[in-house]
Amino acid sequence: MWIWDKRQELGKKPKNYLSLDKFPKIQGLDLEKEFNLDSFLETYTHMGFQGSNLGMAISILKEMLEKKTPIYMSFTGNMISSGNRELITYLVKNKLLAGIVTSAASIEEDVMKSHLPFHLGTFEASGSFLLENTIGRIGNIFVPAERYLYFERFLNELIPEIYKKQKSLGKVFCTHEITKEIGLHIAKNEYTQKNKETSFLYWAAVHNIPVFCPGITDGGLGDISTFIKKKYPDFYIDITGDNQALTKKLMNEKTAGCIVLGGGLSKHFLLNAAIFRDGFEYAIYLTTATYFDGSDSGGNQEEAISWAKIKPQGKRVKVISDATITFPILMSALKCRK
Repeated sequence: MWIWDKRQELGKKPKNYLSLDKFPKIQGLDLEKEFNLDSFLETYTHMGFQGSNLGMAISILKEMLEKKTPIYMSFTGNMISSGNRELITYLVKNKLLAGIVTSAASIEEDVMKSHLPFHLGTFEASGSFLLENTIGRIGNIFVPAERYLYFERFLNELIPEIYKKQKSLGKVFCTHEITKEIGLHIAKNEYTQKNKETSFLYWAAVHNIPVFCPGITDGGLGDISTFIKKKYPDFYIDITGDNQALTKKLMNEKTAGCIVLGGGLSKHFLLNAAIFRDGFEYAIYLTTATYFDGSDSGGNQEEAISWAKIKPQGKRVKVISDATITFPILMSALKCRK
């Protein structure tokens, strides 16, 4: 009834109250036409709701690639648990990323998957049943506990080498130096070398793309570090060196963009480093986290602008959806580059 309330004020020309003729028209995919990937992706722009935000993300990604903008990426460990690992590996292998910030789970699971796969299960599986059968669960992804045994063997082989290098160089390694050693060791270890090219850490080491892991003592890595510390009491990791390395790298970029999958420490570490350059010029968030609880994971991009993590004039979008749905669609835009 609101239009009738306005009719006296508007007279006989209600359409002139606010014309939307120049606004984009909402329109979905026309299945009567021959399917084309580029046209399909373009459809998202006019879809409405989060579909349009995804369309905007595709447009921003294409612009970053066309302008050869250095892209920094942060993601949570469950992205490597899932099939998004293959897409992340593709980006690293093809040198489309300038740097990565991630969690301990990403590191350990990349190593494990370089040996043996994870398996699709169900969200509804009984926790006690899985425990009795020594199977860990990440959502609906099942991980046999033996994967961690192989990972422990991998680290027990690598850590003494890192420890000796630290002693000979007289320095404490940062996390990005340790992840590089892990990537290089994937190519040498008997359990992982055959599948080394599936590993994002391997390609990051080959192309000298730093992988920062500010929460490196979390998860299985943290569990094993307890025993490493008992064996090597003077074994340390320099976290502050990572801050210095990442901020220096970002400050030397004329322009920079970020792709953020999920939230947590990985997101905050990357965006916080961008403050030193007054923010990113481009930013794409893919997440299910919402802003109303005040968490950094759910923080929207206006909040990031207030902290100088994203430039006010920067091109930015937040897509609220499961990244295992949106990230593959976003990455398919790489196949449409002219």
